[in-house]
Amino acid sequence: MKNIFKFLVLMLVITSCDDVFEPAIENIRDLDAMDKEPAYAQGILANAYILLPYSSNPGSDVATDNAVSNDINNYYLAMATGSWSSQSNPLSQWEGRQNAIQYINLFLERTDEVLYSQNEAINTMFNDRLKGEAYALRALHMYYLLLAHGGWSDDGRLLGTTIRTEPETAVSNFNVPRNTFQECVNQMFADIDMAIDLLPLDYGDIGDSEIPEKYKSLGVTNAGDYNRANGNHIRGRISGRIIEAVKAQIALLAASPAYQAGTDIGYEDAAGYAALVLNRINGVAGLDMNGNTWYSNDDIDNLDAGVAPSEIIWRSTMESSNELEKENFPPSLFGNGRINPTQNLVDAFPMRNGYPISDVSYDPENPYFNRDPRLEKYIVLNESEQGSGDEVIVTGTYSNNSNGLNKDNGYSTRTGYYLRKLLRSDCNPDPEFNTEQKHYTARIRYTEIFLAYAEAANEAWGPTGTGGASSYSAYDVVKAIRQRAGIDSDDLYLESIKSDQDMMRELIRNERRIELCFENHRFWDLRRWKVADLNETARGMQIDKVDGKLIFTPIDVETRNYKPYMYHGPIPYGEIQKWSALEQNAGW
Repeated sequence: MKNIFKFLVLMLVITSCDDVFEPAIENIRDLDAMDKEPAYAQGILANAYILLPYSSNPGSDVATDNAVSNDINNYYLAMATGSWSSQSNPLSQWEGRQNAIQYINLFLERTDEVLYSQNEAINTMFNDRLKGEAYALRALHMYYLLLAHGGWSDDGRLLGTTIRTEPETAVSNFNVPRNTFQECVNQMFADIDMAIDLLPLDYGDIGDSEIPEKYKSLGVTNAGDYNRANGNHIRGRISGRIIEAVKAQIALLAASPAYQAGTDIGYEDAAGYAALVLNRINGVAGLDMNGNTWYSNDDIDNLDAGVAPSEIIWRSTMESSNELEKENFPPSLFGNGRINPTQNLVDAFPMRNGYPISDVSYDPENPYFNRDPRLEKYIVLNESEQGSGDEVIVTGTYSNNSNGLNKDNGYSTRTGYYLRKLLRSDCNPDPEFNTEQKHYTARIRYTEIFLAYAEAANEAWGPTGTGGASSYSAYDVVKAIRQRAGIDSDDLYLESIKSDQDMMRELIRNERRIELCFENHRFWDLRRWKVADLNETARGMQIDKVDGKLIFTPIDVETRNYKPYMYHGPIPYGEIQKWSALEQNAGW
């Protein structure tokens, strides 16, 4: 009886506030609110930024010959060893990119009706810039869809994704076929051309004399009005310069061996788009001499909001943390040692004289001596130092702590190596100190575009040839990058191959592997090159000490299990089940 009474009192309280038997109006705002609320409109577009595909986690290298993980639950480990399927795909971009494109299309449908300012000229400047961002972001998100899901059909057609340029509604036809890869490239290039026409090359405050002519013609004479729309406070958003770099990435993908038979984009096109980006910084002369250690350079702590250092075309926001260090420092430095570089990657670093380790100057009994300086900058070798206290890290079996090869703690190295690249030595994950430092994700680096140019130029014109608007060759780019790295200035190996296109191709690919390692490029590169390295067994180095002498023994660590059709990723299984018109890539 008491419980029934309590129930009746509760019902009285509830019904005195609202009728529980009539549903209240949901607090969901209609898109019409965008028209008079520019903040709401910009919030719709902001979702496309929130959903950007970039990551500071170097995990996808675990799916390649660059690294393994000591985490037995790692998704990329499972993928590389035989568990990759259309139902289990850690590299899927389907949902995130499609969601971002939907937000972009919602924004583009309404932005011309939004009142950003009572002043017509200022309203135009805001609308131009935001529309330009939307077109640029749509191309970028589609590019990542093609990376992950573009592929050949069973009947030999190269397919992309489904092009959607209008927002989807409850009455939209979702059961539509994929467009061809070429149609997707055409759509991305059209969006990019629109974006370039609308966006400034860079954001930043200007003076009255620098107002673009198209806005002067609207009566804009005060730079302060222009700066409201495109000034310093906008830095960090996608700009004309950034989307030009994305266009170069798209062209290189389309021209690559795994895709070139299904597109009309050639290596000359790819080289030309990359050169457009590089010529803006004076070509090879603009290569940042500290660019290969962008993640630990002194200028990180002093960067203004949205400002990128000279190596970086686009970066994420800056955050103070030590999460990367907690995950990847050796266990004696309070890390989990998760990403273990392979012997395969170590062997890719040449000797200091530029020759590969197949050269007679390599000593297998002293394998780290006189090597490319990038080796020790990027990888923790046996008895090298790491951490703010410069602790000597012993990875050999003779280690007297938990850092040694395959120590039974779940956090030690499986390969004899730990990660150094991306990590800041002045972070201290020790719970007693928990020191954090500033980090950011390098979304696009100039070095990546230099290497894209070198790859395309070598294929288009040979190692020393030039074409189009560029006066520099693949050879010039590779020489500059290797000299920056600390390779001997005469670089006799480079000189010996500069007339051999095939050997230059292999060198450029190797330089790309080294320079961009642990930045989530290797997996996509191996696939677009369509090379056998995807199935290369991951190797390590066992180091023993006998009578005071170190004994180096290469070991196999992890067998890879990729099938030939996996050079192109799957459309998610659930999507194929839902839509009869949606075609799966061959083999999946």
